[in-house]
Amino acid sequence: MTLARRSLLATALSAPFIDRAAAQSPQGGGHAHHGDMFHSLRSPGGVPLPPQTAQQWVTESPAPAGPPGRWEARAALPLPRSEMAWGVALKGRIHIIGGYGEQRVDRNYHHAYDPARDAWVELAVLPRGANHVGVVADEGRGVIYALGGFVEQNRTPHSDCFVWDAAADRWQTIAPLPRLRGAGAAVMLDGMVHHIGGAGDGADRASVAWHEIYDPAADRWTVARPLPAGRDHTGTVTFGGLIHVIGGRFNDFGHNTALHHVYDKATDRWSLRAPLPTARSGQGAGVVGDRIYIMGGEGGTPGGPSGPPTGNVFGQMESYSPATDTWLHHAPMPTPRHGLGAAAVDGRIYVAGGGPIVGGGVQSAVHEVFIPA
Repeated sequence: MTLARRSLLATALSAPFIDRAAAQSPQGGGHAHHGDMFHSLRSPGGVPLPPQTAQQWVTESPAPAGPPGRWEARAALPLPRSEMAWGVALKGRIHIIGGYGEQRVDRNYHHAYDPARDAWVELAVLPRGANHVGVVADEGRGVIYALGGFVEQNRTPHSDCFVWDAAADRWQTIAPLPRLRGAGAAVMLDGMVHHIGGAGDGADRASVAWHEIYDPAADRWTVARPLPAGRDHTGTVTFGGLIHVIGGRFNDFGHNTALHHVYDKATDRWSLRAPLPTARSGQGAGVVGDRIYIMGGEGGTPGGPSGPPTGNVFGQMESYSPATDTWLHHAPMPTPRHGLGAAAVDGRIYVAGGGPIVGGGVQSAVHEVFIPA
């Protein structure tokens, strides 16, 4: 796979920020003006785009070429963030919840983006700050569910679950996860919340295959057929009454997979589909029209006592047709990232925040939108 150098859009670097109100961030921390696009996890203040991106960013896809589409810059996140794991769309706005930011990994931020105004607002913060929180929106009920997450850096999960009411801008506690974990994927199917995969507790932080279903009416969890292969940091969506779990990792991003499994509720069975062309984890996912789009992610060597993490940050935009069980590639992300917040609204996919280098050492406020051809 060819390494490709990509540069930030100049317009992204000058995108406006909104001010943050200290009263809405009970976990504390400074609230200096954030006029920069990148922050380090280890020390306060802005940092330049790390030089590792010249070697780490990869944008070439092995999939056949499709209509390229285009990317455009949008208003930057109010502050650099990463490891939210996912974004959700509700009532025409994109919501980004939790994650790393301002030198902590257990943030409770809740920002929402209005495409019509090209502006962000701050909303009621998550009751328990965490990273890699499973989030899913229920358009019919006008709510967002936040499930589990890690309270340390990509480890030490909790089981707390909450629901946010858009009309009241208020969170409430709901039944906890039967088994605590973070980095699990959450989707809605026929009024039920499906929470799939993730990573459990313990020193080895092993990926799990768990599949649990939450009934909002009964405030109760039940167990369904697990994934055929446990993994976390997947790209997961619903399409045509089926759940697609795409890519992800086995335990760490040194063991990424291209597996693509589909769950049929009617039979309580999983089956295989065409694999993701670029194996990755920490990617975004969204549905536009008759296609499922996967963008971003990372892979490589996690590092440890012998050195920092190394590898690639992916900028590929690849899409899947459920009708033909085939993949195509499109215009790559101008700013490759992982651990980002991505969601589709009105036929466009908005991709905000994320890490521009492998690992969680740098957060970004970059926000770009993909407009399919």
